Amino acid sequence: QVDLMESGGGSVQAGGSLRLSCAAGKLPLLTYWNSCMGWFRRAPGKEREGVAHIATDGSTTYADSVKGRFTISRDNANRPLYLQMNRVEPEDSAIYYCAAHPYTSWSTPASVWGQGTQVTVSS
Repeated sequence: QVDLMESGGGSVQAGGSLRLSCAAGKLPLLTYWNSCMGWFRRAPGKEREGVAHIATDGSTTYADSVKGRFTISRDNANRPLYLQMNRVEPEDSAIYYCAAHPYTSWSTPASVWGQGTQVTVSS
């Protein structure tokens, strides 16, 4: 069992929607509650970039490229993390990773990672 496990990736046409989920797995509940959680992505030939983060108080931050289209949310009772992706674009195609920043903020590098889920958007 891994610390974080993503699901929900797949193929979708431009303009469509996908919902990614991240199960905490081995990550202790107390650690999850005290972690800023985030979604990252890496497209072929590009560096990994932060997509969205949600702090322990529920405040959120988004990359400019996804603002107004993607929504991050968390369920502190059951630990899953979600990324609702609407009006997707071919440029959103990438491997998406969830990550935890335990006991710190999004500005500190994440130290717990999932294995990633592929999202492919066709035009």
